[in-house]
Amino acid sequence: MTLNIKSYLGSAKKKAGKVIESNRTSTQWLAVKYAYKDARRYASLRNLVLKGTEKIWDSSLAGIGLLWAKQQSRTGLKSYIDVVFERFWQRKLDIEDIDVIVSVLQAAGVDTAGFVKFALAEGRIIHDALQNEILEKGYYGVPTYVVDNEVYFGREHLPRVRWHLQGREGEFPDIAYDSQVI
Repeated sequence: MTLNIKSYLGSAKKKAGKVIESNRTSTQWLAVKYAYKDARRYASLRNLVLKGTEKIWDSSLAGIGLLWAKQQSRTGLKSYIDVVFERFWQRKLDIEDIDVIVSVLQAAGVDTAGFVKFALAEGRIIHDALQNEILEKGYYGVPTYVVDNEVYFGREHLPRVRWHLQGREGEFPDIAYDSQVI
C-alpha cells in the first residue's frame, strides 16, 4: 500500500530538523507525532533506528520496486524490503529516485534488467490498479490483516488474527489485552 499521507494529515517539509513549510493543523501535527512515537516504540523492540522524514515522500516507486522484486525472487524480495526500510528510516535513501531503487534492487540480489521500463509503464499501471483495488475494498492503512474476508486493522488485533488463523479455537480474544489484567 502506498499511503497518501497528504490527503488526511496534510504535508510539511523540514530542513535540519526545523519545519520550513507546512499546511497541517495542530491536530494533524499531533496525529503525526503520535504515529512516529508509536512506530519508534516498535522499532526500538528490534533495536532499529527510525527517524521522522524530512518531507512527505511519494513511495510509489519503492512499491513498484517491491512488485519487481516479488516477480524476480522471494529471497530478493525479503532483502529488498529490509534494505529499503532500514535505509529509508535512517534518512539514507531517496525512494523517489529510480537509479537509487535500481541500486537497492541490485544490493538485494535482484536482477534489474528491464526494471526501469517496467517501473515507467507496466509496473506503474499495476501499482496504481492495486492502490485503487485496496481502497475500494476498504483497506485504508497499514497494517491491515484479512483472514477469511474478515478485516483487522492495526497491531492491536494480532491476538485475534492469530486466533482466526489457528482455527478459531478457544475463547475469542480481546484486542491485545490480557483479560486477566483488566
